[in-house]
Amino acid sequence: MPDLRKRLEDALAQAGSASSDFDLNADVKKPDAVLTPAAVLIGIRAETETVILTKRSARLKHHPGQIAFPGGKQDPTDATLTDAALREAREEIGLPPVIVDVLGELPPHQTVTGYQVTPVVGLIDGHYDPVPEQGEVSEIFEVPLAHLIDPRNYLIEGRRWQGRRRLYYTVPFGPYYIWGATARILRAFAERMT
Repeated sequence: MPDLRKRLEDALAQAGSASSDFDLNADVKKPDAVLTPAAVLIGIRAETETVILTKRSARLKHHPGQIAFPGGKQDPTDATLTDAALREAREEIGLPPVIVDVLGELPPHQTVTGYQVTPVVGLIDGHYDPVPEQGEVSEIFEVPLAHLIDPRNYLIEGRRWQGRRRLYYTVPFGPYYIWGATARILRAFAERMT
């Protein structure tokens, strides 16, 4: 783990710019609206060097069935975005904040849906049995960090959205189709780790 911690700290210390869902779509103008602050946890199990991800419930109104980090909007009770990420991880996957060693944040990511998402990187050190919040999460799974930081595993794909073809990153893993904002955040993380 000391080597993993050092690599993560070195990656987080690098200068970097914000990312967005618009990075691959230069012809699309970013909205001028005020963005809603949000945070996600890139939770890495120290023992197995895996990243915890979720499959969102098919019953959700927004992004049903998609792969995501635990996270969400910053609530008034959250003093910081890190607090928001840890609270959401506790609510969504039952992760006790006391076993997360927060190492830092990546630059924010602007989503097409109007959020400014701050990825919080933390090492999970200690025993933890994931418990999905049934209303939001249908599955919790882990992906090897080595897979996610290898740029060769990323693809650029596209689809029609709001009458235009939009490009986006994907990083497939087994039966999981990781795409959109989650894949773009992971891609930015991979660029720092390699």
